[in-house]
Amino acid sequence: MNREDAINRIKKISPNEEPENPKFSVNYMDKNVDPLDNFYEYSNGNWIRTHPIPEDKAHWGASSELDERNIYILGKILEKCSLNNTQGEGRMEQQLGDFYISSMDTEKIEELKFRPLKEIAEKIDNMRSSEDLISVTEELHSIGVKTLFGYESESDEKNSTVYAFYANQSGLSLPNRDYYLEERFQDIRKDFLKHVEKMFSLYGYEEKDARETSVLILEMETAMARSSRKPVELRDPEKNYNRIEMKDLENTFGSLNMKEYFIRSKMAGSDYIIVGQPEFFKNLNVMLERYDLSQWKAYMKWKLIHSYAPYLHQEVEDEDFDFFHRKLFGQREKEKRWKTVVRIIDQLMGEALGKLYVDQEFGEDSKKRMDDMIEDLKEVFRKRIMNLTWMSDDTKKKALEKFNRFRAKVGYPSKFIDYSSIEIFFEDFIGNIMRCNNFEYRRAMDRVGLPVDKELWFMSPPTVNAYFSPTDNEIVFPAGILQPPFFDPELDDAVNYGATGGTIAHEISHGFDDLGRKFDLEGNLNEWWTPEDDRTFMEKAKEVVELYNVLEALPGLKVNGELTLGENIADLGGVSIAFEALQRRIQRHPEMNKVIDGLTPEQRFFIGWAQGWRMNLRDEALIWQVSNDPHSPNNFRAEIPARVHDKFEEVFSNLTTKKDKKFKKIKIW
Repeated sequence: MNREDAINRIKKISPNEEPENPKFSVNYMDKNVDPLDNFYEYSNGNWIRTHPIPEDKAHWGASSELDERNIYILGKILEKCSLNNTQGEGRMEQQLGDFYISSMDTEKIEELKFRPLKEIAEKIDNMRSSEDLISVTEELHSIGVKTLFGYESESDEKNSTVYAFYANQSGLSLPNRDYYLEERFQDIRKDFLKHVEKMFSLYGYEEKDARETSVLILEMETAMARSSRKPVELRDPEKNYNRIEMKDLENTFGSLNMKEYFIRSKMAGSDYIIVGQPEFFKNLNVMLERYDLSQWKAYMKWKLIHSYAPYLHQEVEDEDFDFFHRKLFGQREKEKRWKTVVRIIDQLMGEALGKLYVDQEFGEDSKKRMDDMIEDLKEVFRKRIMNLTWMSDDTKKKALEKFNRFRAKVGYPSKFIDYSSIEIFFEDFIGNIMRCNNFEYRRAMDRVGLPVDKELWFMSPPTVNAYFSPTDNEIVFPAGILQPPFFDPELDDAVNYGATGGTIAHEISHGFDDLGRKFDLEGNLNEWWTPEDDRTFMEKAKEVVELYNVLEALPGLKVNGELTLGENIADLGGVSIAFEALQRRIQRHPEMNKVIDGLTPEQRFFIGWAQGWRMNLRDEALIWQVSNDPHSPNNFRAEIPARVHDKFEEVFSNLTTKKDKKFKKIKIW
């Protein structure tokens, strides 16, 4: 198909179903529910009943609604880029347009079948030694295949001014170790065996060989799972920081020849690496002795097929969807092709696409209002630290020094990543993906040992999310989340302080949660708390763990209070800080203290927070979340931080005759 034919095809399947704007609405509430009985249902009950999960989603909520709208906008941007016939070397719009064309040319993808993987598959088949195994691992990493172990190039957590190479446990196909080892996931393992067998059959294996290979893959990944740490254990930054000098690599990795890996990767100069889980790599050495080269070839082949299955011809893509989306998450149908493609391009060239999104969707007025809100919240948090009764003056002084160094990034990066060196061809979809992955791999390897670029972002501008970086001591709010229903310039401050202010304060609180508090003002892991303050904090944190441990997501399935501790502390702090910031704002602007839709500003604040977490969720996705995700289920995120707030009962006293004795009032920050 030539470029003109491809463009004509895109015109026929363009994004044409514009979703409605998500919003805050009192019509989403169920006012028949007492807010002290179930605040989540009170705030969202009508929405929950009238917004079923779409067949192409595993969940549907406020963030999903905004994400869907952003995907539509990005789809129209990509369509416009693809229909632009002006050829230009290195032009961003041209790259995006050609990438979009290549990904929508399903006829070409069907015709090629597995051929785009042939070259790297032959390298796997031609391995002759363990040296070849590590060389092929490096090559697979360079095109985005997660195999054998994981790698990162991020700020050194004990010297945050430079980039370090991190080697971590990885290599599993299922979500985490529990899926391989716990009885409750035995049906998933059976389905996984069938899935791997089917994929190898599609690849061309005889039925017997495909079945035997699937058994081998599950066995090898189970062996890796046994030496993998649990999600809770991965939250401890000290235990997951193990510096290894380059001269000691052989003592640590043994027959896993990491020196060859670094030679092949042309990694920038560094005399050390950081190993997250040494026991995992010790076990890899044992596995290298236990399994022969033919078995490792099968494993590497599986990881290649698995990683690229979502981009291959329909039969393979459908089988990948059936297991990893339908069986694991309960998603009934695939998204429309153009939506999937938008997500792929956002993942691989997010700042190029994001720049066009920001130019179109994010004005300076929104940025100014966000900056003002952040300053309000910072003022409250600073005074909270100063007035803490449980923290000593020594620790308090250092906490304030850290907080005074904190910064916020809003909307988009001060400079965007330059993707112009990537070759993007309109007729080479998988090749484009491989080259984009290689571009990111080279960025990672080339910066090891170099000074950290503090202007880089970890999310693309259209992302509906936000984050706190402990090594940078900063929060980042992409333009993608600064839209209704989370931030609505047309609504009163009470709602915005609940929905967005609570989230901003949540991210600020991460700097002082059970993990973030271990990093000092420079972003380094450093014990800056007095022993007594440390004990006091952990006693308070234990109360939070106990509060969430009793919450039941599904019958017999309880929230893991330890896994979710950091996010829960941030939620509790976020709501408390944002509420006080609103009170201060109303004091400065008394004209804001008015009833709207029969609700006071304080009531609209809490409802604004709760409506930001509205969600319908399939059971399969909820099981995954409780097993993997450090965030509590959305209904608890809406309910608990509001109910434990010391002003909640008073705020809703005109709407109930009850006393709220169900939850203990907890306040850390």
